Amino acid sequence: MKNLPEVTLSLAPLTHLLHTGIRHKLLLTAIELRVFSFLTRPTSAEALAREIKTHPENTRALLDALTANDLLDKKGGLYRNTPLADAFLVDGEPTYLGDVLADTAEWMQPALENMTALVKDGPPLSGSPPHSIPWVKEAEFRANQQRAGVAQHAASMVSRLPEFPHMKKMLDLGAGAGLIGLGIVAAHPTMNGVLFDQPEIVELAQRYIREYEMEDRVTTIGGDYMTDSIGEGYDLIWTSYTMTRENLDPLICKIHAALNPGGVYVSLAEGLSHERTKPAMFINEMLGVILTSHGNMLDEGEVAEAMLRAGFRSVHSRPADEPQPHGPAVIDIARK
Repeated sequence: MKNLPEVTLSLAPLTHLLHTGIRHKLLLTAIELRVFSFLTRPTSAEALAREIKTHPENTRALLDALTANDLLDKKGGLYRNTPLADAFLVDGEPTYLGDVLADTAEWMQPALENMTALVKDGPPLSGSPPHSIPWVKEAEFRANQQRAGVAQHAASMVSRLPEFPHMKKMLDLGAGAGLIGLGIVAAHPTMNGVLFDQPEIVELAQRYIREYEMEDRVTTIGGDYMTDSIGEGYDLIWTSYTMTRENLDPLICKIHAALNPGGVYVSLAEGLSHERTKPAMFINEMLGVILTSHGNMLDEGEVAEAMLRAGFRSVHSRPADEPQPHGPAVIDIARK
């Protein structure tokens, strides 16, 4: 008699991988239909369907699935946002992340739709990027991401530096919308700040400077940080996900030159480990870019080594204290 095979492993991880695609689409569909914006108070599926003009029974199925995935609560047939959805998925709120989540999904789209072809045939000959949203629009989307915890965590971390109380001037290089730089300046009683990015993105940053009434303490510089002056006389320079392998050494040398003696450079960046297979969250998000253009992500330790080559007297590296939107990241702190 033939025996059944001996099985010592669970097949559950494989089915869980398949479920990821459904959860991805479930979230994007709810964002597109603005479901969470209508569920800040208990609402029936029928009432929501009338409001957003959808099929009642399929609306109920969508809401039940969102509840199963802990984005909604259901009680007595009525649905309401969980605290997570209320915090980040209600359109119009300052920490609304629906746009940036949809933008991130676009980065992932080539991997989701064309993975087999990309693996078989390689990147498209056209070299067209997998991302079609203008950089200014993306910076606008990510402004809410910055003020949904990223800026606050950065400011908290930087403010614990022993040099922080004596700092007079800081630079957020590649600032995007600038909320991180604004948060760091706001954490200090007198320090002034400079936000540097492309000229059209700097216009967006100026809007947030006005919104947070920091015109007297924060200015902007628009330009290309590889070819243009980034200013000088800084006590602190901050970058987040600004480096690539191509610009790593020249840019860090430029940062070193722009700092005052005793100045501090803090970098937040990815750091691939385990032979470039971890962290999984970052690899998954960037796979579309990797398959279409091979990407250019940094290994763990690369930024720190470049800091030492640039002449910094000491470098301290550690995992970022708080979870980052793209997964685990590395903080490198260099002192001139």
